[in-house]
Amino acid sequence: MGKVLYRKYRSRSLDEIVGQDHVVSILKRALAKDSIGHAYLLTGIRGTGKTSIARILAAEINQIAYEDSGSSLDIIEIDAASNNSVEDVRDLREKARIAPTSARKKIYIIDEVHMLSKSAFNALLKTLEEPPEHVVFILATTDVEKLPATILSRVQRFNLHPVSTAQLSGHLRHIADSEKIIIDDAALEIIARHGNGSFRDSISILDQVKHSADGSITRAHVESLLGLVAGDQVVDLLNLYRTGSIAEIVTYVNALEQAGTPASTLIAQLILEGKHRIVEEPDLLPLLDRLVDAGKSHWPDVKLLAALCADRQPAPAHATPKIIPQLESKLPKSIAAKPAKPVVDKKPAEKAAKPAPTPKTATPKKPTGDAVEFPWIKFIESIKETSMGAYSVLAKCGYDFDGTTLFIHAGKGFAKKQLDKSLPALAAAASTASGIPDVSIEVLPTAKAPEDSQMAAVVAMMGGGEEVDING
Repeated sequence: MGKVLYRKYRSRSLDEIVGQDHVVSILKRALAKDSIGHAYLLTGIRGTGKTSIARILAAEINQIAYEDSGSSLDIIEIDAASNNSVEDVRDLREKARIAPTSARKKIYIIDEVHMLSKSAFNALLKTLEEPPEHVVFILATTDVEKLPATILSRVQRFNLHPVSTAQLSGHLRHIADSEKIIIDDAALEIIARHGNGSFRDSISILDQVKHSADGSITRAHVESLLGLVAGDQVVDLLNLYRTGSIAEIVTYVNALEQAGTPASTLIAQLILEGKHRIVEEPDLLPLLDRLVDAGKSHWPDVKLLAALCADRQPAPAHATPKIIPQLESKLPKSIAAKPAKPVVDKKPAEKAAKPAPTPKTATPKKPTGDAVEFPWIKFIESIKETSMGAYSVLAKCGYDFDGTTLFIHAGKGFAKKQLDKSLPALAAAASTASGIPDVSIEVLPTAKAPEDSQMAAVVAMMGGGEEVDING
């Protein structure tokens, strides 16, 4: 069985380390002067070379050949994620006192050192402070913030940088040529971008796609395998953000989602593309800020639309949005042939023209004038003492107050009926809570519209809904 590519092409000398010249140069000078510290700390995101540098440094300190197998008895690798107890560290301390069997130094490589327990760190501290002359510690972590300050003060710290897209692309090209993988540069750039600064992640993606085509692997092959939207569609969506209407943006996003692209994936691609363009197009910064929040939301699809539709004016209610021709040709055929349902007036034209029937009961009044401060929480808490049923309904309602009338947005007809039964008690409680005599109550069956005008427009296009605070 052949090795996976990221193991096959792991660096075996400091000269082969890519993208970390600031670390390599210092280590080389220290080795040349035989000025070896007793403890080193390598930090950085996954896949940037922490473990490789640690193994190479250990071999260089002991002046032995680098071995992938780690067969040297004097170079001990410990995974702190599974050996994180105080007993494990005490065992390490006892063994550290024993002199190396054949090498100059006994070297301990502790990976993901931030996973050690608090008591384990305390047990390690004394050994780090006054280690035996023959011991060197090389610690590695992806989360340096979790390390105690007492540990950080006793090590030489080296911060490894995420690798640039250009460096990753060049390294991937070297591997592809060595492995006789026929792949174009655009495809390698996509892999490098989605490697997020990690050699290991990028090489793993290349390993995954190397058999995805009979001939040359193209950008489209990589996008399809990773479940991505085509790059030109992402660009078109950014262009729509600048010039399109809300209706066009919503229709296009809905079409992409119907084609199988989840909102979270589309958000991630828009962020990557926007970040790539930010120097030439700084006006994308506000969008990127909103997209980051959208990626964390429980409703990424709605937040994505709100982010893209910011500063756009809603189309007239009678307008029929269409996918603009240059975009329609780039959508999947199934979607282009059957576009997302346009956002239009739900009533057919001939029915809309008929006069509305006269309602049997008077239409509830709607809020007029400027909103006035009303002690809503105090009001519903007072209702809780007299009627839990009314309180449970009110807790889900919105409200407006114009100084004399409290308009309660029940959201549903059933909820309105429940509250209508308690109107006298509600009016009395409202007057007491506000200190305003004779406050009248109007219960409306509709939900209160979101205060954010852009969010309100998007919610309306999606068929209604209400604004929810997920933080309680």
